[in-house]
Amino acid sequence: MATLSRHLAEFARTRGIPFLVVRGSNQTEFSCDGSLETLEIKRSAAAFPLDKGLNFDPFIARHRKLVMDRLQAFKPDLIHVTGPGDLGLLGLLVAHLSGITLAASWHTNLHEYLARRLDRALHLLPEKMGRAASSAVERQSLRGVLRFYRSPKFTLAPNQTAVNMLHASTHKQSFLMAHGVDLSEYSPPPEDERDTSGRPFCIGYVGRLTAEKNVREFVKIERKLISAGERNYQFLIVGEGGQQEWLDKHLERAEFPGVLRGSDLAAAYQRIDAFVFPSRTDTFGLVLLEAMASGVPVILAPETGQRVGIQDGVSGFLSEDFAASLLLLMHDHGMRMRMGIAARNLANTHSWDRVFEQLYVTYEEGLVRPSPVLTS
Repeated sequence: MATLSRHLAEFARTRGIPFLVVRGSNQTEFSCDGSLETLEIKRSAAAFPLDKGLNFDPFIARHRKLVMDRLQAFKPDLIHVTGPGDLGLLGLLVAHLSGITLAASWHTNLHEYLARRLDRALHLLPEKMGRAASSAVERQSLRGVLRFYRSPKFTLAPNQTAVNMLHASTHKQSFLMAHGVDLSEYSPPPEDERDTSGRPFCIGYVGRLTAEKNVREFVKIERKLISAGERNYQFLIVGEGGQQEWLDKHLERAEFPGVLRGSDLAAAYQRIDAFVFPSRTDTFGLVLLEAMASGVPVILAPETGQRVGIQDGVSGFLSEDFAASLLLLMHDHGMRMRMGIAARNLANTHSWDRVFEQLYVTYEEGLVRPSPVLTS
Protein backbone atom coordinates (compact mmCIF):
# COMPACT_ATOMS: atom_id res chain seq x y z
CA MET A 1 0.00 0.00 0.00
CA ALA A 2 2.84 2.42 0.86
CA THR A 3 4.55 1.63 -2.45
CA LEU A 4 1.37 2.26 -4.42
CA SER A 5 0.69 5.52 -2.57
CA ARG A 6 4.22 6.76 -3.21
CA HIS A 7 4.05 6.00 -6.92
CA LEU A 8 0.59 7.56 -7.25
CA ALA A 9 1.81 10.80 -5.68
CA GLU A 10 4.85 10.83 -7.99
CA PHE A 11 2.64 10.19 -11.03
CA ALA A 12 0.49 13.21 -10.12
CA ARG A 13 3.57 15.39 -9.56
CA THR A 14 5.19 14.50 -12.89
CA ARG A 15 1.89 15.00 -14.75
CA GLY A 16 1.19 18.32 -13.04
CA ILE A 17 -2.05 17.04 -11.50
CA PRO A 18 -3.09 18.81 -8.25
CA PHE A 19 -2.64 16.24 -5.51
CA LEU A 20 -2.59 16.45 -1.72
CA VAL A 21 -1.16 13.62 0.36
CA VAL A 22 -1.99 13.39 4.08
CA ARG A 23 0.22 10.91 5.91
CA GLY A 24 1.54 10.08 9.34
CA SER A 25 5.00 11.19 10.41
CA ASN A 26 7.24 11.98 13.38
CA GLN A 27 6.35 15.65 13.11
CA THR A 28 3.60 17.84 11.73
CA GLU A 29 4.58 19.90 8.69
CA PHE A 30 3.42 20.94 5.23
CA SER A 31 5.47 20.95 2.02
CA CYS A 32 4.86 21.60 -1.67
CA ASP A 33 6.63 20.27 -4.77
CA GLY A 34 5.01 21.57 -7.94
CA SER A 35 1.46 20.21 -8.08
CA LEU A 36 2.13 17.82 -5.18
CA GLU A 37 1.28 19.00 -1.67
CA THR A 38 2.13 16.92 1.39
CA LEU A 39 0.69 17.31 4.87
CA GLU A 40 2.47 15.19 7.45
CA ILE A 41 0.81 14.85 10.84
CA LYS A 42 2.40 13.63 14.02
CA ARG A 43 0.88 10.69 15.82
CA SER A 44 0.37 11.00 19.58
CA ALA A 45 2.24 9.16 22.32
CA ALA A 46 -0.80 6.91 22.58
CA ALA A 47 -0.16 5.43 19.11
CA PHE A 48 0.48 1.69 19.15
CA PRO A 49 1.87 -0.69 16.53
CA LEU A 50 -0.49 -2.92 14.55
CA ASP A 51 2.44 -4.35 12.61
CA LYS A 52 6.03 -3.38 11.93
CA GLY A 53 5.99 0.11 10.45
CA LEU A 54 2.20 0.40 10.86
CA ASN A 55 0.93 2.40 13.84
CA PHE A 56 -2.55 3.40 14.96
CA ASP A 57 -3.25 6.62 16.83
CA PRO A 58 -6.60 6.50 18.66
CA PHE A 59 -6.47 10.31 18.99
CA ILE A 60 -5.74 11.07 15.34
CA ALA A 61 -9.02 13.01 15.07
CA ARG A 62 -7.40 15.88 17.00
CA HIS A 63 -5.86 16.86 13.65
CA ARG A 64 -9.21 17.27 11.91
CA LYS A 65 -9.15 21.12 11.97
CA LEU A 66 -5.65 21.18 10.50
CA VAL A 67 -6.71 18.80 7.74
CA MET A 68 -9.99 20.65 7.14
CA ASP A 69 -8.12 23.94 6.77
CA ARG A 70 -5.76 22.41 4.25
CA LEU A 71 -8.69 20.89 2.34
CA GLN A 72 -10.43 24.26 2.21
CA ALA A 73 -7.32 25.76 0.59
CA PHE A 74 -6.78 22.82 -1.76
CA LYS A 75 -10.44 22.43 -2.83
CA PRO A 76 -10.32 18.73 -3.82
CA ASP A 77 -12.94 16.95 -5.89
CA LEU A 78 -12.33 13.65 -4.11
CA ILE A 79 -10.83 12.21 -0.95
CA HIS A 80 -9.30 8.76 -1.47
CA VAL A 81 -8.48 6.72 1.64
CA THR A 82 -6.46 3.54 1.41
CA GLY A 83 -7.96 1.54 4.24
CA PRO A 84 -9.49 1.56 7.73
CA GLY A 85 -6.35 2.66 9.60
CA ASP A 86 -6.19 5.75 11.77
CA LEU A 87 -5.64 8.08 8.80
CA GLY A 88 -8.35 6.30 6.85
CA LEU A 89 -10.77 6.99 9.68
CA LEU A 90 -9.61 10.61 9.76
CA GLY A 91 -10.21 10.84 6.02
CA LEU A 92 -13.70 9.45 6.48
CA LEU A 93 -14.41 12.01 9.20
CA VAL A 94 -13.21 15.05 7.27
CA ALA A 95 -14.99 13.88 4.11
CA HIS A 96 -18.23 13.74 6.12
CA LEU A 97 -17.65 17.16 7.71
CA SER A 98 -16.67 18.84 4.45
CA GLY A 99 -19.15 17.10 2.16
CA ILE A 100 -16.37 16.03 -0.22
CA THR A 101 -16.91 12.79 -2.14
CA LEU A 102 -15.10 9.86 -0.53
CA ALA A 103 -13.57 6.80 -2.19
CA ALA A 104 -11.84 3.94 -0.36
CA SER A 105 -9.56 1.26 -1.71
CA TRP A 106 -9.15 -2.25 -0.34
CA HIS A 107 -5.55 -3.46 -0.20
CA THR A 108 -5.32 -6.03 2.58
CA ASN A 109 -7.50 -8.95 3.65
CA LEU A 110 -7.30 -7.86 7.28
CA HIS A 111 -9.81 -10.46 8.43
CA GLU A 112 -7.70 -13.28 7.00
CA TYR A 113 -4.49 -11.81 8.42
CA LEU A 114 -6.03 -11.69 11.89
CA ALA A 115 -7.32 -15.26 11.64
CA ARG A 116 -3.95 -16.66 10.46
CA ARG A 117 -2.15 -14.96 13.32
CA LEU A 118 -4.74 -16.23 15.76
CA ASP A 119 -4.19 -19.78 14.47
CA ARG A 120 -0.75 -19.78 16.10
CA ALA A 121 -2.19 -18.67 19.44
CA LEU A 122 -4.90 -21.36 19.32
CA HIS A 123 -2.63 -24.28 18.45
CA LEU A 124 -2.97 -25.79 21.96
CA LEU A 125 -6.74 -26.12 21.57
CA PRO A 126 -8.33 -29.23 20.02
CA GLU A 127 -8.12 -28.86 16.24
CA LYS A 128 -11.88 -28.61 15.67
CA MET A 129 -12.30 -26.02 18.40
CA GLY A 130 -9.36 -23.98 17.14
CA ARG A 131 -10.72 -23.94 13.59
CA ALA A 132 -14.14 -22.86 14.82
CA ALA A 133 -12.68 -20.01 16.89
CA SER A 134 -10.48 -18.86 14.03
CA SER A 135 -13.39 -18.92 11.57
CA ALA A 136 -15.60 -16.96 13.97
CA VAL A 137 -12.94 -14.27 14.40
CA GLU A 138 -12.47 -14.07 10.63
CA ARG A 139 -16.19 -13.63 10.00
CA GLN A 140 -16.66 -11.00 12.69
CA SER A 141 -13.58 -9.00 11.71
CA LEU A 142 -14.72 -9.02 8.07
CA ARG A 143 -18.08 -7.60 9.14
CA GLY A 144 -16.28 -4.87 11.06
CA VAL A 145 -14.04 -3.93 8.13
CA LEU A 146 -16.99 -3.87 5.72
CA ARG A 147 -18.77 -1.32 7.92
CA PHE A 148 -15.95 1.07 7.05
CA TYR A 149 -16.32 0.41 3.32
CA ARG A 150 -20.06 1.17 3.38
CA SER A 151 -19.32 4.86 4.04
CA PRO A 152 -17.53 5.91 0.79
CA LYS A 153 -19.41 6.77 -2.39
CA PHE A 154 -17.45 4.08 -4.22
CA THR A 155 -14.70 1.55 -3.54
CA LEU A 156 -11.71 0.15 -5.38
CA ALA A 157 -9.85 -3.16 -5.06
CA PRO A 158 -6.83 -4.82 -6.74
CA ASN A 159 -8.57 -7.96 -7.96
CA GLN A 160 -11.98 -8.85 -9.35
CA THR A 161 -12.85 -11.16 -6.46
CA ALA A 162 -12.47 -8.30 -3.98
CA VAL A 163 -14.33 -5.91 -6.31
CA ASN A 164 -17.28 -8.30 -6.45
CA MET A 165 -17.22 -8.85 -2.69
CA LEU A 166 -17.23 -5.12 -1.95
CA HIS A 167 -20.05 -4.46 -4.39
CA ALA A 168 -22.16 -7.28 -2.95
CA SER A 169 -21.45 -6.26 0.66
CA THR A 170 -21.76 -2.48 0.41
CA HIS A 171 -24.17 -2.09 -2.53
CA LYS A 172 -21.91 0.71 -3.74
CA GLN A 173 -20.03 1.07 -7.02
CA SER A 174 -16.80 -0.89 -6.90
CA PHE A 175 -13.97 -0.67 -9.42
CA LEU A 176 -10.77 -2.53 -10.22
CA MET A 177 -7.65 -0.64 -9.14
CA ALA A 178 -4.72 -2.54 -10.62
CA HIS A 179 -1.25 -2.61 -9.09
CA GLY A 180 1.86 -1.72 -11.01
CA VAL A 181 5.63 -2.09 -11.09
CA ASP A 182 8.60 0.10 -12.00
CA LEU A 183 9.79 -1.62 -15.17
CA SER A 184 13.04 0.35 -15.26
CA GLU A 185 14.00 -0.47 -11.69
CA TYR A 186 13.16 -4.18 -11.98
CA SER A 187 14.46 -5.93 -15.08
CA PRO A 188 15.96 -9.30 -16.03
CA PRO A 189 19.73 -9.81 -15.74
CA PRO A 190 21.83 -10.67 -18.81
CA GLU A 191 20.81 -14.10 -20.11
CA ASP A 192 24.09 -15.75 -19.19
CA GLU A 193 23.57 -14.82 -15.54
CA ARG A 194 20.42 -16.96 -15.44
CA ASP A 195 22.55 -20.06 -16.07
CA THR A 196 22.39 -22.10 -12.87
CA SER A 197 25.13 -24.56 -13.83
CA GLY A 198 27.86 -24.59 -11.21
CA ARG A 199 25.87 -22.70 -8.59
CA PRO A 200 22.94 -23.48 -6.31
CA PHE A 201 19.45 -22.91 -7.70
CA CYS A 202 18.16 -19.78 -5.94
CA ILE A 203 14.64 -19.98 -4.51
CA GLY A 204 13.43 -16.52 -3.58
CA TYR A 205 10.84 -14.81 -1.41
CA VAL A 206 10.30 -11.13 -0.59
CA GLY A 207 7.85 -9.96 2.04
CA ARG A 208 6.99 -9.98 5.71
CA LEU A 209 7.99 -13.10 7.61
CA THR A 210 4.70 -13.46 9.47
CA ALA A 211 2.09 -16.15 10.03
CA GLU A 212 -0.44 -14.80 7.51
CA LYS A 213 2.20 -15.05 4.78
CA ASN A 214 2.38 -18.81 5.39
CA VAL A 215 6.19 -18.66 5.38
CA ARG A 216 6.61 -21.89 7.38
CA GLU A 217 5.76 -23.59 4.10
CA PHE A 218 9.41 -23.10 3.11
CA VAL A 219 10.46 -25.75 5.60
CA LYS A 220 8.03 -28.24 4.05
CA ILE A 221 9.37 -27.32 0.62
CA GLU A 222 12.95 -27.95 1.69
CA ARG A 223 12.11 -31.33 3.18
CA LYS A 224 10.47 -32.38 -0.09
CA LEU A 225 13.46 -31.22 -2.11
CA ILE A 226 15.82 -33.19 0.11
CA SER A 227 13.58 -36.25 -0.08
CA ALA A 228 13.75 -35.97 -3.88
CA GLY A 229 17.55 -36.05 -3.65
CA GLU A 230 18.00 -32.36 -4.45
CA ARG A 231 20.82 -30.59 -2.63
CA ASN A 232 21.99 -27.91 -5.04
CA TYR A 233 19.68 -25.09 -3.94
CA GLN A 234 19.65 -21.99 -1.75
CA PHE A 235 16.76 -20.00 -0.27
CA LEU A 236 17.03 -16.21 -0.45
CA ILE A 237 14.41 -14.88 1.96
CA VAL A 238 14.17 -11.09 1.93
CA GLY A 239 12.24 -9.37 4.71
CA GLU A 240 11.76 -9.56 8.42
CA GLY A 241 9.10 -10.52 10.91
CA GLY A 242 8.17 -12.75 13.80
CA GLN A 243 8.75 -16.01 11.90
CA GLN A 244 12.36 -15.26 10.93
CA GLU A 245 13.96 -16.88 13.96
CA TRP A 246 11.90 -20.05 13.46
CA LEU A 247 12.78 -20.20 9.78
CA ASP A 248 16.46 -19.62 10.45
CA LYS A 249 16.41 -22.51 12.92
CA HIS A 250 14.57 -24.98 10.69
CA LEU A 251 15.91 -24.24 7.20
CA GLU A 252 19.21 -25.86 6.30
CA ARG A 253 20.14 -23.66 3.34
CA ALA A 254 18.77 -20.16 3.64
CA GLU A 255 20.08 -16.62 3.49
CA PHE A 256 18.28 -13.83 5.36
CA PRO A 257 19.54 -10.42 4.17
CA GLY A 258 16.74 -8.55 5.98
CA VAL A 259 14.70 -5.79 4.35
CA LEU A 260 16.15 -4.59 1.04
CA ARG A 261 15.15 -1.57 -1.00
CA GLY A 262 16.04 0.14 -4.23
CA SER A 263 18.98 -1.22 -6.18
CA ASP A 264 19.74 -3.81 -3.47
CA LEU A 265 16.27 -5.30 -3.83
CA ALA A 266 16.48 -5.23 -7.63
CA ALA A 267 19.83 -7.04 -7.44
CA ALA A 268 18.30 -9.66 -5.14
CA TYR A 269 15.54 -10.39 -7.67
CA GLN A 270 18.18 -10.86 -10.36
CA ARG A 271 19.78 -13.60 -8.25
CA ILE A 272 16.52 -15.53 -7.95
CA ASP A 273 15.74 -18.43 -10.31
CA ALA A 274 12.21 -19.11 -9.05
CA PHE A 275 10.04 -16.97 -6.79
CA VAL A 276 7.83 -18.83 -4.30
CA PHE A 277 4.92 -16.96 -2.74
CA PRO A 278 3.14 -19.23 -0.23
CA SER A 279 0.66 -16.61 1.05
CA ARG A 280 -3.03 -17.39 0.56
CA THR A 281 -4.31 -14.12 2.04
CA ASP A 282 -2.80 -11.44 -0.23
CA THR A 283 -5.13 -9.41 -2.42
CA PHE A 284 -2.43 -9.10 -5.06
CA GLY A 285 1.20 -9.03 -3.92
CA LEU A 286 3.32 -6.27 -5.46
CA VAL A 287 6.39 -8.44 -4.97
CA LEU A 288 5.00 -10.84 -7.57
CA LEU A 289 5.07 -8.08 -10.19
CA GLU A 290 8.58 -7.11 -9.13
CA ALA A 291 9.75 -10.71 -9.50
CA MET A 292 8.06 -11.11 -12.88
CA ALA A 293 9.48 -7.79 -14.11
CA SER A 294 12.88 -9.26 -13.22
CA GLY A 295 12.18 -12.23 -15.49
CA VAL A 296 11.57 -14.69 -12.66
CA PRO A 297 8.93 -17.45 -12.88
CA VAL A 298 6.58 -17.37 -9.90
CA ILE A 299 5.05 -20.27 -7.98
CA LEU A 300 1.99 -19.60 -5.87
CA ALA A 301 -1.25 -21.10 -4.63
CA PRO A 302 -4.13 -21.25 -7.16
CA GLU A 303 -6.38 -18.82 -5.28
CA THR A 304 -3.60 -16.22 -5.08
CA GLY A 305 -2.60 -16.73 -8.71
CA GLN A 306 -6.14 -16.18 -9.92
CA ARG A 307 -6.20 -12.78 -8.19
CA VAL A 308 -3.01 -11.76 -9.97
CA GLY A 309 -3.87 -13.21 -13.38
CA ILE A 310 -1.07 -15.76 -13.60
CA GLN A 311 -1.61 -18.32 -16.35
CA ASP A 312 -0.57 -21.72 -15.03
CA GLY A 313 2.41 -23.15 -16.87
CA VAL A 314 3.08 -19.95 -18.82
CA SER A 315 4.40 -17.18 -16.56
CA GLY A 316 4.42 -19.33 -13.46
CA PHE A 317 2.85 -22.26 -11.67
CA LEU A 318 -0.41 -22.30 -9.73
CA SER A 319 0.19 -25.26 -7.51
CA GLU A 320 -0.62 -26.81 -4.17
CA ASP A 321 2.78 -28.56 -4.32
CA PHE A 322 5.43 -25.85 -4.48
CA ALA A 323 8.30 -28.33 -4.32
CA ALA A 324 7.07 -30.30 -7.34
CA SER A 325 6.92 -27.11 -9.42
CA LEU A 326 10.38 -26.10 -8.23
CA LEU A 327 11.81 -29.46 -9.26
CA LEU A 328 10.44 -28.96 -12.78
CA LEU A 329 12.16 -25.60 -13.08
CA MET A 330 15.37 -26.80 -11.47
CA HIS A 331 15.82 -29.51 -14.07
CA ASP A 332 14.54 -27.73 -17.19
CA HIS A 333 16.53 -24.61 -18.03
CA GLY A 334 14.55 -24.04 -21.23
CA MET A 335 11.25 -24.04 -19.35
CA ARG A 336 12.64 -21.64 -16.78
CA MET A 337 13.82 -19.24 -19.49
CA ARG A 338 10.49 -19.37 -21.37
CA MET A 339 8.49 -18.76 -18.23
CA GLY A 340 10.79 -15.91 -17.22
CA ILE A 341 10.20 -14.19 -20.57
CA ALA A 342 6.43 -14.69 -20.23
CA ALA A 343 6.58 -13.32 -16.68
CA ARG A 344 8.35 -10.17 -17.89
CA ASN A 345 5.81 -9.76 -20.71
CA LEU A 346 2.96 -9.94 -18.20
CA ALA A 347 4.67 -7.39 -15.96
CA ASN A 348 5.03 -5.07 -18.96
CA THR A 349 1.24 -4.65 -18.96
CA HIS A 350 1.37 -3.30 -15.39
CA SER A 351 3.49 -0.15 -15.67
CA TRP A 352 2.62 2.45 -13.04
CA ASP A 353 1.78 5.02 -15.71
CA ARG A 354 -0.77 2.70 -17.29
CA VAL A 355 -2.22 1.81 -13.88
CA PHE A 356 -2.69 5.43 -12.81
CA GLU A 357 -4.00 6.64 -16.15
CA GLN A 358 -6.74 4.06 -15.75
CA LEU A 359 -7.25 5.07 -12.11
CA TYR A 360 -8.06 8.64 -13.14
CA VAL A 361 -10.60 7.28 -15.63
CA THR A 362 -12.05 5.33 -12.72
CA TYR A 363 -12.23 8.46 -10.58
CA GLU A 364 -14.33 10.06 -13.30
CA GLU A 365 -16.50 6.97 -13.57
CA GLY A 366 -17.06 7.31 -9.81
CA LEU A 367 -18.73 10.68 -10.61
CA VAL A 368 -15.83 12.94 -9.62
CA ARG A 369 -13.17 14.87 -11.44
CA PRO A 370 -9.56 13.67 -10.89
CA SER A 371 -8.09 15.98 -8.26
CA PRO A 372 -8.03 13.67 -5.20
CA VAL A 373 -6.63 13.73 -1.71
CA LEU A 374 -4.91 10.52 -0.64
CA THR A 375 -4.57 9.58 3.03
CA SER A 376 -2.14 6.77 3.71
